[in-house]
Amino acid sequence: MTSQISRFKVLFAGICSLILSMGVARFAYTPLLPVMMSQAGLSHADGGWLAAINYAGYLLGVILASLVSDAVLKDRLYRWGMVFAVLTTAMMGLSTNFYLWAVSRFVAGLCTAAGLMLGSGLILNWLFRHDHKRELGIHFSGIGMGIVVCSLATIAMKHSVAWDMQWTVLTAVACVLLVPALGWFPAVVKDEVAINQKAEMQHAPPNARFMRLFLAAYCCAGFGYVITATFIVAIVNAIPALANQGGWVFLVIGLVAAPSSYVWDIVARKIGDVNALCLAGLIEVVGIVMPTLGLGLAGALISAVLYGATAIAIVSLVLTMAGRYYPAQPAKMMSKMTICYGVAQIVGPGITGWLAKIYGGYEVGLYLAAGIMLAGSFLFYLMRNAQNE
Repeated sequence: MTSQISRFKVLFAGICSLILSMGVARFAYTPLLPVMMSQAGLSHADGGWLAAINYAGYLLGVILASLVSDAVLKDRLYRWGMVFAVLTTAMMGLSTNFYLWAVSRFVAGLCTAAGLMLGSGLILNWLFRHDHKRELGIHFSGIGMGIVVCSLATIAMKHSVAWDMQWTVLTAVACVLLVPALGWFPAVVKDEVAINQKAEMQHAPPNARFMRLFLAAYCCAGFGYVITATFIVAIVNAIPALANQGGWVFLVIGLVAAPSSYVWDIVARKIGDVNALCLAGLIEVVGIVMPTLGLGLAGALISAVLYGATAIAIVSLVLTMAGRYYPAQPAKMMSKMTICYGVAQIVGPGITGWLAKIYGGYEVGLYLAAGIMLAGSFLFYLMRNAQNE
């Protein structure tokens, strides 16, 4: 019973850390961007630069996480990341100075990496050492919950609360999340670090061909994720009958994404990790192309459901697998996978924006994303044979 209570507390701490670092520190900017543009004088160009700066901080954080091997240092960096996730949220409402916002977004990106890479790796390591299932589906539900929390908060405050006070309210939410994210997160002590060296925690990756396919497939999945995540609100708002309803579609994505990783953990147990990745990739392809079929609200909602049900789940499955292959240092392999995923996240929106400018809409970009995601699903399929070589 005590063991299950400890497991619950650790997983809850992890969920809160992702709501804080992924939801408040990162995703809150998406629904608040239109409000800041209308009330705080933020231009379209500067809004784009802030998003890019945030992602630059995140990518740098992922790279740094891949270089850290000491578990005690990882724990320390994770905890500082959670504290600064709160502080950077507060900074956004203090001024209309672009450079202050830029510093906030860059550091918030580093905090996101601390929560996703370091926090997830430490929790997977704790589950392994305490003989619990090495699955992160419940943990990664925090990403979807983060989208839900930020969406609901901004929708509720949209017409009655000024932009700076909205950031202040989110800071208060972040302070509440900080308590379990630090208090219930399992501390790493030096006596436990030695346990990481026992035989069952030595690295056991598959062969080199499998890993090359794995990296390439996850890069393709990055395209499928980022193009829809970046443009779905704009796509929905561009539909005359659905003007200004994009925020609600974003909320649906979060509501479906929250339990999706746990559901896909169950699917993976039944059909295997690689088969689950293939299936999730194919479902996501359908979700990506739905907005292009002229189905109005129905198409937008189906897209949100299919995309929400698979995009975060693929991240969860891949990072869990990477952690299993490198149990003593899971964050290192998780970071390498995320760097490949991140390359697509940098390139994808730029290409899609360029295509939208040429063709006057996002349809071609979505077809490109679907095609690349389909290729990624095929690479996941090829991993099945490579796994047995």
